[in-house]
Parts: sequence; structure tokens; C-alpha cells
Amino acid sequence: MTPEAAAPPRVAIVLPPGEGFGPDAVGAIGLLVHRLAVAGSGRFAPVVVGAPQSRPVFADVPFHPAPLPRFLPLPWRQRYTIGVARALAALRPALIEVHNRPDLALALARRLPRVPVTLTLHNDPQGMRGLAAPAARARLLARLARVVAVSAWVAGRLTEGVPPETIAATPPSVLPNCLDLAALPLPLPAGAREKLILFAGRLVADKGADSFVQACAAALPRLPGWRAEMIGADRSRPESPETPFIRALRPRAAEAGIALPGYRPHAAVLEAMARAAIVVVPSRWAEPFGLTALEALACGAALVCSRRGGLPEIAGDAAVYVDPEQPDAMATALAALATNEARRATLTARGMARARRFDVGPAAAALERLRERVVGALCGPR
Repeated sequence: MTPEAAAPPRVAIVLPPGEGFGPDAVGAIGLLVHRLAVAGSGRFAPVVVGAPQSRPVFADVPFHPAPLPRFLPLPWRQRYTIGVARALAALRPALIEVHNRPDLALALARRLPRVPVTLTLHNDPQGMRGLAAPAARARLLARLARVVAVSAWVAGRLTEGVPPETIAATPPSVLPNCLDLAALPLPLPAGAREKLILFAGRLVADKGADSFVQACAAALPRLPGWRAEMIGADRSRPESPETPFIRALRPRAAEAGIALPGYRPHAAVLEAMARAAIVVVPSRWAEPFGLTALEALACGAALVCSRRGGLPEIAGDAAVYVDPEQPDAMATALAALATNEARRATLTARGMARARRFDVGPAAAALERLRERVVGALCGPR
């Protein structure tokens, strides 16, 4: 057997066009891709394809910037598709995995018909360009080698209204997001944690940032010695803009005594979760998965979250559920939890037990089994 024949099949993992892929600027999708690539067994050789990065990329996973055409008068989305296709032509992968861009996945499947293309959906497909109609989602299932959903909720939204025979012929796979539990900071026990109520995420209305401020403004006067903090910005990068929403939020947060330190690297966010007594995820929008909630559980915080989207799949009985449209009731729930250490300890124990279901080792193994089925179905046994 020649060295070339013995080489593991190459998998090209295509990021969304705006996604960062480095320790100083990375979103949830980039973190997940990096985590799974590092944890792989070596059965496949991953290479990540994305837009050129202005900051250093992760050093332990190969990254190939898409050569974007500079002078073509085309929208950014089309230029990115062309650049990715050029990168893939040079890489010659055995499998292409596109994250969260159905139009890009379909375009690559047309351009490279001999290479299987899969799509991983991290958001509600019914809110994506061109997928509102069941017929469009049926075509997506039929034309790609596989569509993967990060939660059962996303899979349900994908198949809603799709003919049963289409689902039976090309069913979606559910591969939940994951964490590397061994790499997380050591969580403090419930009784030793800071009297801190923490929000971590994008400072936007969809994430319930304004509801958090209103709830904490009502709860903190009842909680001597407690404080609140919001880590995050409009985007998951240091140069995130100061939006009108954040400008309006700042004085209200300051009046309530809530700290807004802005964007912080992911490691710093996890460290804050590992010492905070309570983490709140008051999302208004239907969270397709809820990675922040999973991180809070794994870091030992008592979780308060909404029931939107996939959050109940993650949190189960390890959270206090609140309605983001009822900040006064959220304030009451926060005050009750802050003054009940035993309840927080129970939630901590339940949360860390649930988080173990989402460790990266089993998730990476499940992804490799899926890759083997997809590559084997098109190319035959290797």
C-alpha cells in the first residue's frame, strides 16, 4: 500500500463567511468545529475552509482561507461561494461539510457532483434564505448527501410539512453540540461561588439582554452582597460595534449597578461561569441548541433560562425556567434562587450530570461514524 493510499480521507469543513477561527475571535460554530477536529481519532483528516482571517487562527487544526475574487462585481455571498469552490478544487477532499449555509451547500453540490456534501444546521431552517416552504426543505434533504441538525428541535423545524416519503428516504441526523469537559476551568462548589448573576452572550434583544437588565434592576436591591455582570458585545469579536441597542442599554445597566465589560475571549467567559453562582440565558428567540446554557451547566453554575427552542433539551430538570417577556417574574426567580443555597447546589449537581452527556469524545465518535456512512455510500469501502 502506498503512502498516498494509506492517507486518511480529507474532510473540508466550510465555515459561514463571517465566522472567525482563532483564539481571539471565534463564534459558537468555529468553537465547535475546532473542538471536534482536535478530538478526532485520525480516521479522517480535517481541514477548515473559511474567509481570510485578520487575526491568528488556531494552530492545531489546518485552516485554508478561501481565495475571494477581488474584482468581480458580485455580492459578498456569491464571491464567498466562488472562493470556497476554488479552495476545494485545490484541496480535493473526500467529503465537504458545510456549516449553516444551505445555499452554499447546494451550490457546492452542483459544482462538485462527485464529492458528497453535507450540511450542519445550527439555526432554525425555516428562518433561512429560501427554506421557508416545506418543498424547499424537501429539496435540500434530497439533494445533499446528509443534513445534520444540532438538536431535535432544529430537526423538527427542518422536516415540518415535508412529505413523509422524503424524510424516510433522506432522514436528517441529529448530532448535538458538545464541550470538551476536560478543558473547562475547575468549577467552584456552590457554597464557594461568587455572589454573581452572570449574562454571557451577544448583547441583542433576541438574547434577552434588556430583560436581564430589567430583572436584575428589580432583584439586586433585595440581594445585599450580590452583583450582576454582562459579558459580551453585539458580535463575537473584539471590534464589535457599539449598536443603538447597546447604547440604550448602558445607562440602564449602570443605574442598576450591572457591569458591562464588553467582549471577552471565550476562556475568560468560561472562567467567569466557573465562579458565578447563577448564569442567566433569557433568550427571546428559539435557541437552536443553547451552547451558552450547556457551558453554564458544565461550569457548575445554577442555570436560569427560557424555554425557547432547544434549551429544554439541554437543561432538562437542571434549570429554573423563566419567560423573557416577564422580567418582573424573572426578578422574583433570581431573588429566590440567590437566597437558597441548597437549591443552587441541587441545580449544580444536576447540571454537571447533564453536561456529561455532551462531552466531545462521544460527539467526535458519532461524527466520524456519520462521515464513514456518507463517504462509504458514495465512494464505496476504502
